[in-house]
Amino acid sequence: MSKLYARRRLSIAAALTGVIASVGLFHAPSASAALPTPVSAATARGYLSSLDVRTENRTGYNRDLFPHWITVSGTCNTRETILKRDGTNVVTDSSCASTSGSWYSPYDGATWSAASDVDIDHLVPLAEAWDSGAGSWTTAQRQAFANDRTRPQLLAVTDNVNQSKGDQDPATWMPSRSAYRCTYVRAWVQVKYHYDLSVDSAEKSALQGYLATC
Repeated sequence: MSKLYARRRLSIAAALTGVIASVGLFHAPSASAALPTPVSAATARGYLSSLDVRTENRTGYNRDLFPHWITVSGTCNTRETILKRDGTNVVTDSSCASTSGSWYSPYDGATWSAASDVDIDHLVPLAEAWDSGAGSWTTAQRQAFANDRTRPQLLAVTDNVNQSKGDQDPATWMPSRSAYRCTYVRAWVQVKYHYDLSVDSAEKSALQGYLATC
């Protein structure tokens, strides 16, 4: 994994940004205290050029191979932590479940007042990660990926929008809200770069096209 660690060192500035953004997770968030800001378009273009281009392989994939929604603090798991981070005026009960608040979904521009209407999206889907190299990871590495709050990999979005996205990459799915697409592809490339994941040819072409307009 030396290649992965080298890439982590190269992207240390982005990682530090994510750590800073994570401070105060358990305070009432403001509109700006949401998803960690992804790398710039120029940096993303550089990262993308260095990613391996390979045909995807889903042999052996099972979502359970990515342990997710692990305990973060006390009774709060990853989902509940992201709901509180990405929401506004979120109130939780003793089990850390959100009982009130509001959530703005950057994918479609909708705002929701019930946590049940919100999914936590893995921006790079778990199946996509498997296809791109995570099949060779350890369980601990897959768990870290599935619960990554440092990079722009997890965010609260409208549930049926997340379900319509499924495991698609930017060659076949993009947020309907065009104002968010540049942010989305910058985040996508950052996550793939950090985890040393490959891209397929159609995915790379789509990413290059979107990044060219950022």
